[in-house]
Amino acid sequence: MQKAFELLVTLNPEVYGIMLLSLRVSATAVFFSALIAIPLGALIGLKEFRGRHLVVNIINTLMGLPPVVVGLFVYLLLSSSGSLAPLNLLYTPTAMIIAQLIMAVPIVMGITISSVRSVGANIVDTAVSLGATGWQLAWTVLSEARISLLTAIITSFGAAISEVGAIMLVGGNIRFYTRTLTGAVFLYTRMGEFGMALALGIILLALAFLINSVLTFLQLREIR
Repeated sequence: MQKAFELLVTLNPEVYGIMLLSLRVSATAVFFSALIAIPLGALIGLKEFRGRHLVVNIINTLMGLPPVVVGLFVYLLLSSSGSLAPLNLLYTPTAMIIAQLIMAVPIVMGITISSVRSVGANIVDTAVSLGATGWQLAWTVLSEARISLLTAIITSFGAAISEVGAIMLVGGNIRFYTRTLTGAVFLYTRMGEFGMALALGIILLALAFLINSVLTFLQLREIR
């Protein structure tokens, strides 16, 4: 324990480098997932079309997609025999972002659909009666559901930064390059370097506490 606090207090460059890489990878994946998933989720939530229930069921199923399966899929796609092999992305931070992006999109999209559907019918009817276009209606509904959308983004970020299986498969856990918090905790524990593992674990717990605190604040604010 003393060694762990010493590493944290002295701002050990490896410890904080691992933390910053984890934050960068997860934040980038969640940012792009929000750009993709929120518009699509709003479209699916607002539009009635044949097969809509099937699409929603598929998205809900993908929300619980095992990370190791995502890692395997991305690994095969980027490996020497994969269709994206010429890009040389395997064992890079970009590969980890792709894996986390695939996991985050269904989470954000699923919560967006639920949030859009939960907006009161009177709000939708009022917007339509005032002559709102499709884009204006979508913007109105998303504005009403903004707290839930922020919750979706924060939830997906928490899931991304605490994930280990997929990013270890596609990132390789390379020191000073693709070693993230979860992968480093796993590795240093196996190596018997418990001070380093504990220091990284404390950072991970602190991030989890911060994420849950923000979620709790947003939920209480929505209730009020």
